[in-house]
Amino acid sequence: MGMENKGKKIAIGVLCTILLILVIVPMLFFNEIRSLATLKVVDDYPMYQMTYHGDYGFDEFLQVGANSDRDIEKFVIKRLLKGVPIDINVTGAGCTAFVIKNDEGDTIFARNFDFTYSPSLQVWTTPKNGYASISTVNLTFAGYSKDNLPTPRGIDSFLTLAAPFLPFDGMNEKGVSIALLAVPEAHMSIDENKITLNTTTAIRLVLDKAATVDEAVEILRGYNIYFSGDIKCHYLIADAEGKSVIVEYWDGGLQVVNPEETYQIASNFIAYNGLNIGEGYDEFNRYNTVKASIEENQGKLTREKTIDLLTQIGIYGSDGEDRLQWSVVYNLTDLKGYGFAHRNKENVKDFILK
Repeated sequence: MGMENKGKKIAIGVLCTILLILVIVPMLFFNEIRSLATLKVVDDYPMYQMTYHGDYGFDEFLQVGANSDRDIEKFVIKRLLKGVPIDINVTGAGCTAFVIKNDEGDTIFARNFDFTYSPSLQVWTTPKNGYASISTVNLTFAGYSKDNLPTPRGIDSFLTLAAPFLPFDGMNEKGVSIALLAVPEAHMSIDENKITLNTTTAIRLVLDKAATVDEAVEILRGYNIYFSGDIKCHYLIADAEGKSVIVEYWDGGLQVVNPEETYQIASNFIAYNGLNIGEGYDEFNRYNTVKASIEENQGKLTREKTIDLLTQIGIYGSDGEDRLQWSVVYNLTDLKGYGFAHRNKENVKDFILK
């Protein structure tokens, strides 16, 4: 009888432990579970979409910043991933982006991301102390690869929760859009009185905090920047009013390149002061192709022509490999957009920020 009572107590204890876990775990991971539940595949290349629920602690991050990718990893592991390790691996890019009017007079921001195999994730965020946005993330930064991809509702999707800190381009609810593009050189001095950000968290800063191009530039001036993986970058930034600039880091500080026309194009070369220092690939050919198309169409592009242009300027490697990983178009006027993966014009996905 004593053994029977002891067995019952053990069974009750195990049951209570299980029930406690079933109650506490959902409470601790409530927003993370909600976020991961929204993860879905929209293209088999693949391209994913997800809505991030809850606070990702960016204001906390801005208090300390990061002097290396390891610093960002530590913050993300502690704040977002509940201790699960992540290896942020920033890669370069041979990209093209442009700001133009569409045939309805709306301001559109279009960009290609060209590189080796890069699964993408479009993530919606709504921070408490910032603007809602949609951004595109290169999931190889979060440790994913062709042989290791996140599965919707699978435990292997957990690292996608780092997405708010890894945007490559995006648009916020004020109609501000930004994209990074690799360049061969950058010259930035460090101000010890400023917090330091990396390539992608600078984009998050603009998306969360800037309502205009002017605000974006002023905000960026308040921070140092380091280039993850030593891949130098510049940024194309535009807003709903149609203003655009290229932000480059040269002569020890942040420099602004204003458009010479009613449109602006960015490729993989330093544009500041007409330096035109390129990577030695086809960055100038891509720039000229975009310029010719815009001018042939009197400064306005339809949706169809924009899609065709993006696929036309996507890069192929010397080995014939298609390097165009994703294309995205943000409408800064109506806060809608569309995107597609790997030159797949047959599967263009529309989205809306609000």
